[in-house]
Amino acid sequence: MPAMPTYRIGEAAELLRVSPDTIRRWVDAGRLTAGRDAHGHRWIEGADLAAFARSLSAAEAAESGWSSARNRMPGIVTAVARDGVMAQVEIQAGPFRIVSLMSREAVDDLDLKVGDLAVGVVKSTNVIIETGRP
Repeated sequence: MPAMPTYRIGEAAELLRVSPDTIRRWVDAGRLTAGRDAHGHRWIEGADLAAFARSLSAAEAAESGWSSARNRMPGIVTAVARDGVMAQVEIQAGPFRIVSLMSREAVDDLDLKVGDLAVGVVKSTNVIIETGRP
């Protein structure tokens, strides 16, 4: 049976989009359970982190920069490729690269070009999940 995944404080902070200090405060307040390794470094079991993430209130989620099911990510258009019927638009939104496939007509109507400010709105009925571990 594989070992339970664990996360260091910094990894947990990145996943929840908060600072490592916020994670430490949550642990110190007893809101999030953490253990310590032989060197005294804190770690959080994956199942505990997942349960905590689900329990975050809407206010805490908003403070952390997380948004609702319709994630809106403003960014800059970095590429636009058109063919006969379809087009591909790439946006760099902070550390995230968003790629959208849409009709060429939609891209033309929006007059999208490299350098434009755009907002990627994600509302997906199909999401692919990849593991972050080797």
